Amino acid sequence: MSATRIPSRVRRLNKVQKISVAGVSALGVAALTFSLVPSNTEPEIAPQAAAAAAPVAFTNAAGSAQAKTVQNSMLEQHSTAEQLVKAADAAKAKAAAETKAAAAKTKAASEAKAKAAADAKAKAKAAADAKDKAAKAKEDAKKRGTEAANRSTARKPVYANNLDGWIREAMSIMKKEGIPGSYEGIHRNIIRESSGNRWAINNWDINARNGIPSKGLLQVIQPTFDRYHVAGTKKDLYDPVANIVAACNYAADRYGSMDNVNSAY
Repeated sequence: MSATRIPSRVRRLNKVQKISVAGVSALGVAALTFSLVPSNTEPEIAPQAAAAAAPVAFTNAAGSAQAKTVQNSMLEQHSTAEQLVKAADAAKAKAAAETKAAAAKTKAASEAKAKAAADAKAKAKAAADAKDKAAKAKEDAKKRGTEAANRSTARKPVYANNLDGWIREAMSIMKKEGIPGSYEGIHRNIIRESSGNRWAINNWDINARNGIPSKGLLQVIQPTFDRYHVAGTKKDLYDPVANIVAACNYAADRYGSMDNVNSAY
């Protein structure tokens, strides 16, 4: 076999594969040598003579049909060995790729699980923070309401214990209750009815003769006071604030407002 026919293939084989190919080549040479020995050669030929004749016989017979057959067979064996090596390398590369893909898949699943856990934790924290914020806002609102109420209580006006103070306090209550009446209208009627005397009483008119005399700043009889009394004021006909509020409530019901009253009513 010509040494120039297979060096490119041999160079691509590793050490173990080269040893295997060398073994195959040696066996081929041995077979070729045996087949080229003439059949009528005497078996008793001296070893020295056989050794000297063998190379000559191999060289001279290299171009024979039998040598070419052996040469082709060896080339096929080398080709098969190279294919096996390539197949093994391809299988190894495929296994490595599959292992790498499995590792990547496992890593991706682990990262996805970690991300889901982190997202769930963040969501739970956000919900807890929102709940705490809402609770704090509610508490702050309650606190502000209490403080406002305390300030309102603290700012509760103190009215003078005189006609001006009584009218102003009565008007504050009337405003809350939706009862109409101005300072001027109330003051004007008080002066006409009692001259501003909270203890004034009429003992001579028809009401007095009927046993229910008119009393207080706006000269109100007891049945009218009881009917038009406003909750939150004293149930005392002589109480100046209660008297004014009840009288204005009655005047609003009958005349539209105390401002419309210009005589005994």
